[in-house]
Parts: sequence; structure tokens; C-alpha cells
Amino acid sequence: MLKVDILNFIDQLQDSFVNNMKKIGIMNLPLHYGKAPRWLFERMVKLSREIVLYIVTEFGNEEFLKKISDPLWFQAFGAVLGFDWHSSGITTTVCGALKEALKDIENEIGIFVAGGKGKTSLKTPDEIILKCEKTGLEPSKLIYTSKIVAKIDNTAVQDNFQLYHHTFIFTNKGDWTVVQQGLNQFNHFARRYHWLSFDVKEFVNEPHKAICCDIKEKNVLNMVSAESSECREVSVLVSNEKPEKILNDIEKIKEYSMPKRHSVDLREINSERLYKIFLKTYETKPQNFEQLLAIEGVGPKTIRALALISELIYGKPPSYNDPVRFSFAHGGKDGHPYPVDKETYDKSIEILKKALEKIKLNPSEKNRAIKTLFDFYNS
Repeated sequence: MLKVDILNFIDQLQDSFVNNMKKIGIMNLPLHYGKAPRWLFERMVKLSREIVLYIVTEFGNEEFLKKISDPLWFQAFGAVLGFDWHSSGITTTVCGALKEALKDIENEIGIFVAGGKGKTSLKTPDEIILKCEKTGLEPSKLIYTSKIVAKIDNTAVQDNFQLYHHTFIFTNKGDWTVVQQGLNQFNHFARRYHWLSFDVKEFVNEPHKAICCDIKEKNVLNMVSAESSECREVSVLVSNEKPEKILNDIEKIKEYSMPKRHSVDLREINSERLYKIFLKTYETKPQNFEQLLAIEGVGPKTIRALALISELIYGKPPSYNDPVRFSFAHGGKDGHPYPVDKETYDKSIEILKKALEKIKLNPSEKNRAIKTLFDFYNS
């Protein structure tokens, strides 16, 4: 191992994941149930705290958001913390460790973590409000961002992955990143979605930092692809029509022979329910696709119906290409590539902690102090 600081070490792991992806291509990622062992999670909390403190001290809050939003850096970070490369649990456990690690110092460093797995994700708006009270930030914009990001990955990108984890990380300046994960109940694979505020020019046009998975799905309706821009425009126009006209168009489509690539099953279209939704869109009059998505009740079936009408009635097809690009990777807890050495792990935390203390006392000591960690590994 080269005698470089811990962030360079993580970056090296990140590069190795990229190179391995080029060599081995796509790799399956099974869903892993259960929780991280208490002995490991407690150490993950301590080590992640020190790493985040170092990043913030040395590079600032924005750099931390950029790093955690990079899927391969996130993987490397998890590897340093000792979690499995082949486990879906790396997302929930690393985010959980970060939330626990920063809860007592969030005001000091200006980084706040909300949300989590399952029912905890539903508490995200309330947590944002509580944390904004400490910063003076207006919470409404952040709450909207959290909700629209989740809705896009559940509704605008229809890849058969149902979200079950949503972590929203933001700074005292209002910058943010989102890490969320979905489960495919049919093949038991996981998919992770990354967002970064600095990279989002439009929520509904190529907004993701990256989408991570080890399998590429077929017939994915991707309404936030650049290729779907005209379909989005037509969908908004259609949603402003009276519901009777929209349902008449659907009746016309039922007479057509559906292209094989379509993931839309006309038998799943409930005309009575769609009428109620389209009445709401007609009364609301959304001006763009983001406003359409934000309407309560507009879900995957509504968007599929609009996409279908846009393509088969108006000749404006959406993208059916899966946007996934990156692969999961990691190792540790289950003994891959080797078992976690608890004694080494604890000493690493202690050395890094001392290095950070030296940096605060004397910034010129930072390189020599942080390299002590890797001198220890080489000894």
C-alpha cells in the first residue's frame, strides 16, 4: 500500500472498481437481509465520523457532498469501513453509520443527515424541519426536493425497483445530496440512485449523478431521459385535457397492436381511477412535467398511460433505455476479501482521530499526521 493519506486510499479503491468494471463487465448483486453486527457498526460510526471531519476540515462541506454522491467513491468509502462488496446492505448501513456519526456534531460542521430505511424514510420531512430550525434555513424547498427526487425514481424512472431507502444530506447553505435505494421484488436485486444539487439543472432532464446496479433491465420507461423531452411535453399537454378525451385515446390504443418492447399492460389501466387522476390534472393545469409529477396521486400508472398516448397517438416516444451505469462493489463483514481485523480497525480510528487533532493544532502537520495511519498498515 502506498504511503498516501486516507482519502487518496479511498480514491485508489474507487479507481480499482472502475478498472474492474471494465474487465469483468456486469456483476449480479443479490439482496442481503439482516443487520450489520453491532461490533462492526459501532466501528463504522467512529471511523466515518473521523473521515468526514477530515474531509470537511481540509476541503469543506461541498467536497463531502460531491464525494458521497459519487457512487464509486461511496463504494470505496464503504470498503474502508469494512462492509461487503456483494451486499445491498452497504447503502443502508453506510448511510445509517453516517447519520449516527454526525448527529452530535452536525451544528459544528454544518452537515445534516435525514431519512433512512423503511419507515424512517417517511420521517424525512419532519427531520428536515427540525434540523433547519438549527440553521435558520427555510425547510420547504428542501422538503420539496426530497419528495420530488423520490417520486422521480419511483414514477418517472420505471425500472421495477421500489424505493425502500432514502437518505437526504444537506448543508447549512442549503446544498444537498440524495442516496436512495430500490428493491426489485421479482429478481431480488437492489439499485442505488445518487443525486447532487450542484449537478441538477432540471429535476426531470438527466438529473442523476449516477444510477447504480449490477443488472441492466429491459423496457425501462425513463421519462427523465433527454430522449424523452418531446414525450414529456406531450404528456403535460395531454394531462391538461378533459379526462373524457384522454380515456377515449386510451380506448383507441386498445385497438392497436402493442409493440413488444412496451412494459405497459392495458389490462392494468383502471379507467375509473385514471378518470379521477386526470380530472385533478385537468383542474390543476400543470405547466411542465415536474409540476405534473408533483401532483398528489400521479403515480407510475398515470405516467405510463400518458407516455403511451404520447407515443401511439401523437408519435412522440419516450426512452425505454435503462439509465443504469455503475456497479456495486465492496468487501469486509462476510470475510471477503478478508475478515475484518477488529484490533487494526480500532487502531485506525485512534490514529486518524489523533491526526485530525494535530491538524487542528497545527495545519502544517496534516500530511505527516495522516500518513501515520498508513505507516501503521505497512509495519
